[in-house]
Amino acid sequence: MSLDVTLQTDPEIYGNTATEEARRQVEICNACRYCEGYCAVFPAITQQKVFTDGDLTQLANLCHNCRGCYYACQYTDPHDFAVNLPKALAETRAESWERHAWPGGLARVFNRHGVALAAALIVGVAVMFWAITALPGEGEGFYAYISHGVMVAIFAPAFLLPLAAIVISLRRYWREVGGTRVTLSDLHGAFRSAATMRNLSGGQGQGCNFEEGDRYSNRRRWLHQAVMYGFLLCFASTSSGTLMHYLLGLEAPYAWYSLPKLLGVPGGVLLVIGGAGLAWLKTKADPELGAPALWGGEMAFVLLLVFVGATGLLLYAATGTGAVGWLLAVHLGSVLAFFLLTPYSKMIHGFYRMAALTRDAQLKSGPQA
Repeated sequence: MSLDVTLQTDPEIYGNTATEEARRQVEICNACRYCEGYCAVFPAITQQKVFTDGDLTQLANLCHNCRGCYYACQYTDPHDFAVNLPKALAETRAESWERHAWPGGLARVFNRHGVALAAALIVGVAVMFWAITALPGEGEGFYAYISHGVMVAIFAPAFLLPLAAIVISLRRYWREVGGTRVTLSDLHGAFRSAATMRNLSGGQGQGCNFEEGDRYSNRRRWLHQAVMYGFLLCFASTSSGTLMHYLLGLEAPYAWYSLPKLLGVPGGVLLVIGGAGLAWLKTKADPELGAPALWGGEMAFVLLLVFVGATGLLLYAATGTGAVGWLLAVHLGSVLAFFLLTPYSKMIHGFYRMAALTRDAQLKSGPQA
C-alpha cells in the first residue's frame, strides 16, 4: 500500500497542536483502513473525508486507548509517517477536556499537578472534618461525631456545584461535536457499549494491548468494569441511604444486612481491586502511547478512587472502636476531594465517553428528521 508521504508530513499543511497532529494521522488511517474493525473509532473515521475540529474531538473521546491499532500499524516510527494514533488522540482528548472545563484552567492544573493537588485537598479537608468531630454530635454512629445537618451543609454544594460544572462542560462538548436531539435508541446503544466495555475487547475480541505490547490482554477491560460497577454500587448505596432517611424515616446507622451496606461493601471492594489493578497496569504500559504529560494526573485519579474505597471499608470495619473519629475525617475528606475534583480529573472521561458513544450511535443511525 502506498500513501503520499509529502502530503501527510508537510508542516505547512499540518500544524503542531494536538488537534492538528491528530488530523494528520487520522487522514493517514482513513487512506489505509487496515484497522477498520478494531474499535468504534475506525468505522467512524471512514464516514468522513474531511475532519473538522469537532470530528477530531469526537474521535478522541471515542478512543479507549487500547493501543491495538499502534501494534498493527505499518506506518509507526521509524516510518516517515510516524503514526502514533493512541498518543495523538489521547493528547487531543485531554486538550478537549481542558477546553470545555468550567471554570476554565482548573483541568490543566490538575492534569499537571494531580498527585500533589489531590493529596493536599484530602489532608486539608480531613483536618477540617477532624476539627468538626470535636464538636458535640446529635445522633448515633457517624452522627455522634458529625451531625447530619453539618454533613448535608457541606456535601450538598460539594456535589451539586461539580455536577453543574460537568453539565456545562458536556453541553460545550455536545455543541462542538454537532450532537442533535438524543433518542432512547441512541442511549440504548451507548449504555450497552459502556456496560460491556465492548471497545476494550480489541479487534479480534481477545482484549487490548495496553500493558502487553503486541500481546492481547483482557485485564484492563475487567479492571475498568470493576471500577465502574464498584462506583455505581457505592453511589447506589449512598442514594438508598438517602431515600431511607428522608422517605422512610429510617436513620443511620444501618445494620450489615441493610441495602446501603449490601451495596456499599462490595462496591468498595470492587473500587479498591479495580483501581489498584489499573494503577499497576499504568506502571507497565508505555507512557509514549498515551499523553505522557498527564501521567501524574491520571495516576492521582486512580489512587484517589482506591483511597476512597479503602478508607470506606476501614471505617466500616472500625465500627464501635476508638478509630472511628479520625477514620471518618479521612474518609469524608477523600470523598469530598473526589467530588470537587471530578470535573477536572480523569473521572470526567466517563461522562465524555458516554457522550461520545451516544453521538456515535446517532451517526450510525443516520440523519434525524
